[in-house]
Amino acid sequence: MTPPRPDERAKRSLPVVGASEPTIESRIAKDRDEQGGGRVHILTGAICNNNCVFCMEEDRDGRYVTNSATTDETVKQIVRAHPSAEEICFTSGEPTTNKRFPYWVKLAKDEGAKRISVMTNGRALGHEGYTKLLVAAGLRRVYVSIHGHTAKLHEGLTRTPESFDQTVAGIRMTSRFKPYGVELHTSTVVTKRNLPHMLDVYRFLRGLGVDQVVFNVMQANGRADTHFEHIFPTYTGIARTFAAMVIEAKKTEARPMAFLVDIPLCTTEAVPDENRGYVEAYTHYEERGNGTHDEKLRPREGANELGALVEVARDDLDKALRTKRAECATCKYDRVCEGVWVNYLKRFGWDEMIPVPRST
Repeated sequence: MTPPRPDERAKRSLPVVGASEPTIESRIAKDRDEQGGGRVHILTGAICNNNCVFCMEEDRDGRYVTNSATTDETVKQIVRAHPSAEEICFTSGEPTTNKRFPYWVKLAKDEGAKRISVMTNGRALGHEGYTKLLVAAGLRRVYVSIHGHTAKLHEGLTRTPESFDQTVAGIRMTSRFKPYGVELHTSTVVTKRNLPHMLDVYRFLRGLGVDQVVFNVMQANGRADTHFEHIFPTYTGIARTFAAMVIEAKKTEARPMAFLVDIPLCTTEAVPDENRGYVEAYTHYEERGNGTHDEKLRPREGANELGALVEVARDDLDKALRTKRAECATCKYDRVCEGVWVNYLKRFGWDEMIPVPRST
């Protein structure tokens, strides 16, 4: 197989800055309203060749059944069950460690998926033949996890020697396929270690050809909860550093393609709306009765079922782990805010979360 011909029209059109640009509230509300028509995740397995200190899937044994339930047939069924989905995303643990992954990309394409993406550490993408195979099969968006601009910083968090050079090679290789319609995004999990280097990380990744640089605030679960005191910065500290980074980035870019994600909006008022991101609504399939989420898992009424698998929305899982207080009802973001991680509040409390008055 060979990749399609380059087509400039296939490149993603970035939003235009202007007075009419949607606010963060309206963007989130629209995404939530389109639940099921947005992104659908397909789990590829429980194996990952990194060992990140903040990984939310600390209990890999407990997740093995769910993450390994995908077969050729379930890929077909999931895509067919979501004909209006804007994106089919392969994820969890590391998709490139699954030998069936390239074939599943082709299956999704053959079944009519509009856009096919992958969340990956990018290490395997440094091999030209492999990346070319994925692009030819239909892969059109790549989210690469990278957590520093140097080997020392990145590998101190992934706890995997040589992972930095391999991930950077994967980013460089993926960037070569952008003329074929491939979008390249990155995800950097913000920790105490890399927070002071935000601007360096951003400039490094943009220099590699990354279209969007996303800074993800940690979910206070799994290993991030286990190692919380050593790696988790405060929300206000993150927001303050990110806002300053955007100001610096604007000295060389009219619109920095940096986005801060998964942080209470009340703490990010100093961040320009165009740089405030959010975790998109998505669904995936869990095997009912696997013992992992039985106590918390309450799929919404009318959820699709594929044999032993049941469709689960992201917030079906997260809502049991986040909370709000009475004062949140007075905040202008209350309608779109999902609350604060309970494990975060155990350490830092509510003092940072000051409700933002609604406009009169």
